[in-house]
Amino acid sequence: MVYRERERRRAIEYRDRLFHDPGNGIYKDLPREFVLTEPTLNIWPDIRTDVIDYFTRNNITWWPGSHTGPSGHLLSSQIACINHLFSLKHRKDIVSAVLKSISDDVVEAEMIDEGYVEFEFIGERQYLREINFNRGENCTSIDAVMIGKLSDGSRRLFLIEWKYTEYYDVMNKYVPERAKVYDSLITASDSPFLSGVLPKAFYYEPFYQLMRQTLLAHECVKHSDHGINSYTHIHIVPEENGDLKKKITSPYLHGTNIHDAWRNTLKDDSLFVVRSPEELMKPAVGMFGDQSYIEYLRERYWE
Repeated sequence: MVYRERERRRAIEYRDRLFHDPGNGIYKDLPREFVLTEPTLNIWPDIRTDVIDYFTRNNITWWPGSHTGPSGHLLSSQIACINHLFSLKHRKDIVSAVLKSISDDVVEAEMIDEGYVEFEFIGERQYLREINFNRGENCTSIDAVMIGKLSDGSRRLFLIEWKYTEYYDVMNKYVPERAKVYDSLITASDSPFLSGVLPKAFYYEPFYQLMRQTLLAHECVKHSDHGINSYTHIHIVPEENGDLKKKITSPYLHGTNIHDAWRNTLKDDSLFVVRSPEELMKPAVGMFGDQSYIEYLRERYWE
């Protein structure tokens, strides 16, 4: 928890300067210094109104389960994703540059949702046979997605899962109800996973989440969701969050870190890409006339 504790201390230090908020907002029934009293301040001011309107109109649930507004938790990865990517929503040029930095066969970004970035993506239909189909709540959701047009004219879905200070203990999340939903997809002949990997290997976070997102991406391609023909799964993790990256929680998976262990489960590991927030956003630096947005990200998240 070294990285998380460091970021908590740093959040408390910049809280007054960036937000003019005393902290001690409620999280898990207790006041916390790293939780804002006014949660909406957690979102970059220039996008705040549009973000809240977007979530409301699309009936998207806020982490950790709120239907009324964003969390004031300064270390929320959902808020971090929004603060980084929502400003790109109507910037085709910047999204194109970001996607080209990930795949050199991308020609340009294409529209999805109401712009060039969609948040809490669940697909056009419930492909995984999960009970619920609500963005951000009780079904597999992707923090953000973009679509790139490739040089051959096809469309690729780029799925972005955003991590910040997360880390996971060893906890087996296997229950028969979950196995009924996912195991047949994991072991299917056209599954994205290698046949030698047992389904029970995936029921430990963060692999449980990666498994469900990979299955969703795979099914979206099979069903030409949004007209896509392929996908790339992007895992965003701060470079210094070794608490997350170095702990392989599944006793059935092996590698030098969680990303190596995950690649070892895939038939095509080129579909999985890892970036830090700074790496992902590097093409955007300098493309905004007003650099206050980049300075905000740098002060709050990158330094």
